Amino acid sequence: MRLLIDIPRTIITVVAGVVATIVAVAAIAVIVPFNNTSPLIDRVIRTWSRVWLAASGTRLEVEGEDNIDPGRSYVVVANHLSALDIMACLLAVPLPIRFLAKKELFRVPVLAQGMRMVGIIEVDREARGAIHSEVNRQSRELIENGRSLIIYAEGTRPRNGVMKPFKKGAFTMAISAGLPVLPMSIHGSYEAWPPGRLIVRGGLIRVVIDKPVETEGLNGADTGELRDQVREIIADRVGAMGGKT
Repeated sequence: MRLLIDIPRTIITVVAGVVATIVAVAAIAVIVPFNNTSPLIDRVIRTWSRVWLAASGTRLEVEGEDNIDPGRSYVVVANHLSALDIMACLLAVPLPIRFLAKKELFRVPVLAQGMRMVGIIEVDREARGAIHSEVNRQSRELIENGRSLIIYAEGTRPRNGVMKPFKKGAFTMAISAGLPVLPMSIHGSYEAWPPGRLIVRGGLIRVVIDKPVETEGLNGADTGELRDQVREIIADRVGAMGGKT
């Protein structure tokens, strides 16, 4: 019986998502040549996110928005459970925000062009050295333009819904840039659209934004401690919401 609902929802999600992506990329292609930091770009991105969530039958609840200072940039660190996390985070944070995306997404026609135009940063998890330097350069450029950066510190989505250990990259970047880390905890997206599965189930995604963790005065030696502190904050929130940590 559940499949009688989930299969049509999945088809609607894919069709609406593809159409929304094509329209969004076309709109951004018109805006970017005139002003590549225009607030209109972020409105288009948020509208794109809303279409995906609405089509998937997903509701979004956000708590802790008052912990965000609209005049600051952040390195937002979140747990990662589903492809829907991206849309949820873009809507939950009322700031111009970009993210790191795995290189495989840049093979998707139209989507790849759109991501490049708005400044989404391509990451090759197998790469070393020069590639990581380029990621850092692009990240600094985004921050200098007043944008925030969201990084899923686990690196990949856990297939069993259980939080994985956090990698150090996001925290190294935050310390280097002198930016606060904004912890974001997500629950419900795994159930709405589990990674590796075609069927979209929808439901409720809850996002809790905690107070930023300042990095002023920290150096490279403090990276591990900062990582552990932020993971503990997120794990506690996820656990309180009923998630697996």
